[in-house]
Amino acid sequence: MAAFTERMAPVLLLWLAACVSGTLAVERANFKTCDQSAFCKRQRALNPGESPYRALLETMELTNTRLTLQLKNDKNKVRLLLELYRLQGNITRVKINELKPLKPRYEVPDVLVREPPTEPLSLLSQDENGVVLSLGAESQRVIVSARPFRLDIMEGRDVLLSLNSRGLLAFEHLRLRKDTFSYLITSTLASVWNNVTSVFSRQADREAEDADLQDEAILEEKDEDGMWEETYKSFTDSKPNGPTSIGLDFSLPGVEHVYGIPEHADNLRLKTTNNGDPYRLYNLDVFQYELDNPMALYGSVPVMLAHNAQRTTGMFWLNAAETWVDISSNTAGKGSSETPQTDVRWFSESGIIDVFIMLGPTPKDVFSQYASLTGTQAFPPLAALAYHQCRWNYNDQEDVQLVDAGFDEHDIPYDFIWLDIEHTDGKRYFTWDANKFPAPKEMLQALMDKKRKMVTIVDPHIKVDSSYKIHNEIKSQGFYTKNKDGGDYEGWCWPGSAGYPDFTREDMRAWWASKFAFDQYEGTMENVYTWNDMNEPSIFNGPEITMHKDAKHGDWEHRDLHNLYAFYVHKATAEGLILRSGGVERPFVLARGFFAGSQRYGAVWTGDNAAEWGHLKVSIPMCLSLGLVGISFCGADVGGFFKSPSSELLVRWYQTGAYQPFFRAHAHLDTARREPWLFGPENTALIREAVRQRYTLLPYWYQQFYHAYRTGHPVMRPLWVEYPQDPATYALEDEFLIGKDLLVHPVTEEGATGVTAYLPGKEEVWFDVHTFQKHNGGQNLYIPVTMSSIPVFQRGGSIIPRKLRVRRSSTCMEHDPYTVYVALGHQRAAEGELYIDDGHTFNFEKEEFIHRKLSFVNNHLSSVNLAPDAHFSTHSTIERVVILGASKPTKVTLKTADGQTSQLDFDFDASTSVLTLRKPGMNAGTDWTVMLQ
Repeated sequence: MAAFTERMAPVLLLWLAACVSGTLAVERANFKTCDQSAFCKRQRALNPGESPYRALLETMELTNTRLTLQLKNDKNKVRLLLELYRLQGNITRVKINELKPLKPRYEVPDVLVREPPTEPLSLLSQDENGVVLSLGAESQRVIVSARPFRLDIMEGRDVLLSLNSRGLLAFEHLRLRKDTFSYLITSTLASVWNNVTSVFSRQADREAEDADLQDEAILEEKDEDGMWEETYKSFTDSKPNGPTSIGLDFSLPGVEHVYGIPEHADNLRLKTTNNGDPYRLYNLDVFQYELDNPMALYGSVPVMLAHNAQRTTGMFWLNAAETWVDISSNTAGKGSSETPQTDVRWFSESGIIDVFIMLGPTPKDVFSQYASLTGTQAFPPLAALAYHQCRWNYNDQEDVQLVDAGFDEHDIPYDFIWLDIEHTDGKRYFTWDANKFPAPKEMLQALMDKKRKMVTIVDPHIKVDSSYKIHNEIKSQGFYTKNKDGGDYEGWCWPGSAGYPDFTREDMRAWWASKFAFDQYEGTMENVYTWNDMNEPSIFNGPEITMHKDAKHGDWEHRDLHNLYAFYVHKATAEGLILRSGGVERPFVLARGFFAGSQRYGAVWTGDNAAEWGHLKVSIPMCLSLGLVGISFCGADVGGFFKSPSSELLVRWYQTGAYQPFFRAHAHLDTARREPWLFGPENTALIREAVRQRYTLLPYWYQQFYHAYRTGHPVMRPLWVEYPQDPATYALEDEFLIGKDLLVHPVTEEGATGVTAYLPGKEEVWFDVHTFQKHNGGQNLYIPVTMSSIPVFQRGGSIIPRKLRVRRSSTCMEHDPYTVYVALGHQRAAEGELYIDDGHTFNFEKEEFIHRKLSFVNNHLSSVNLAPDAHFSTHSTIERVVILGASKPTKVTLKTADGQTSQLDFDFDASTSVLTLRKPGMNAGTDWTVMLQ
């Protein structure tokens, strides 16, 4: 071990030098292109229109829940098994696996929240060319064509989506290596068995003939470079199972706009990939990533949405291996008048084809369909939606106390302060550096006294050190991931030599979860939460800075499940925080790596960005893309992780981050300190105002996350989600909606003196939330801006509650009163909601909450109960009502739940048509009506 440590020390030093310099861009040579990935190169070399697969209709079996059908490759005679399911909620599932694989192929566990419930399939017609099946509602049907195999999903006369329409289905079957003794023995035995069985039946004759033909065809298949061993830079992948990749093409007639498949630092609307690499999905630690690039980043969600004015559909490719996605379009960049079509091709290194086709038809239908499969966004504690202060690293206990005091001194609220890796004892997670943090509970109690909290980092690489309790327990229980030879896998990360727990094991995850108990993670208290960084996993001396693909997780290779590793780390940590409170408290866990379903466990962020204007801009489409695939709790490091921002960039980033779901400032070890008050009084005031705006809107943010938890709808969403028939919204990525009622167009250009915001909806009106000026929808609005400007608009017809008494933390505002903002639409009506619970426990699942509908109709503003079975009380009152687009009344009367009436004082500003009702004083959880006369 000493020799290994000595040998690997230069690797860590080089990595630290690169990180600390903060001046280098991504080292492209560390990461593969498609041409350098053997299976990607093989899959991409296939030509359209040459499909060898045909459906064997005589093998079709149709039950009440599924159709099965064999597919035969006429070149190598290998048979596949197609399974087709009609699922509840307008979803079709297609699975393709080998009919008789040499051994099981990996199928992704734990991502689906349950086995999806099915609905009956019925046969409409069948002939020698194919079969037609009914999908039930609205004349939807599936057509399976036999030669070549093709599957079309139709509604009426319209083709919604086609599979294998370009003939690019490719399924590399498991096989024995030809130059091995086991191959010769197995082939001989198979031939003898086929000859014996042929004596007994004609059917056996046919099967034996097929088997012989298959053996002959397989013998004739050529082994290509990279099939049985692949070398990249100095790394060799042993590939004991040989080539196992899969691929399938999908065609989307009438579609020009596709979205999703995060994570990439790229446009919201996905680009065609004809002239470059496909989009890659392979969780990697990419140092200071490039923009406008299909390179893989930290997380992968293999979900794509397709949208046009008539319909939104989605596809979920459930595969956790390295995956690439090619996109082509017949109209891209051509200005063509022909009917548009987008073709999408997925290919993965191993596993099976398991794809869920979500048929919408609306964007919100697709969100609900995907949520029914993988779950919804975890409902976070309210405080987690407030402001977080972080850097690598706050030096010691005194530093934490000084930063905390600095926020009070400058009257800037915050809820969480974060500690990075330097707070530990030599990068041993679940520990504290006794010299720098000698009394962590005293520090935490001081924060708790101010109703503030802390996040500490717990990464999934464990220092190999016989004096380290965590390492010893993992090693003694055999919980480490294994190398290809069966020993504990070791790599190099922040602690030096490190082991990597096998989070795919349920018993390992249960053990990990137990380590967050207060008597195990000594020095912690209930106001400590967790950050999982480096969970891709990041391995400094590994291929592409990650784990070797031939590492072992029980019976499976790491290649089969790589993208799932981060998901399991996040899951185990969140379960640990729940367990430590006896299941009472909601957790907050931030993770860098993620997969489909990670939304169930907490928040993610866009990783190690840079203090550059381009990185500020790209934070918007990156978080929008994540929201579209279920992960609403997303943010970017405010100010940029690498490099040092100018004061202008820092202010603009605070103004943008204040209107994104996860709001955290973070900075690299080597950057200058950048607490909000270090850039002069003017900039301090601008940052203070941005943070305070976030706090006033916390009731609305919390309500949106409650809806995300209940429905799967994104919190931060592209405009086309709410205006799906407006083509002007389809490619917008410099503005966004929070829920459906707030439109935000941050200023992301250096030196900007104005921005142009598109206000959607020809029948809508929008109110500037700062000036209350009214604007018609369906227009591009030029907005002059200064350094204090954050262009935000409230939709006419909406009601948004706020809390205007901003205090040092969100918890300090718990019992404060609400101000209700009513923005009247063209019909002089509006509606909204108010949601209240205790803000931190799971008691809302026991119906302990307040959920009220606020509506303004016929000059009556009322609050009625949306959850009559729920029970919760609040001390908060309504202290002010602000009605935008109002007329001046002669009097205003309040009627409360007990029938009492009283006259309310009001002010009316004729220049802005704003009516303000002062101190109505009714309890926020009760029925009441305000009548304007």
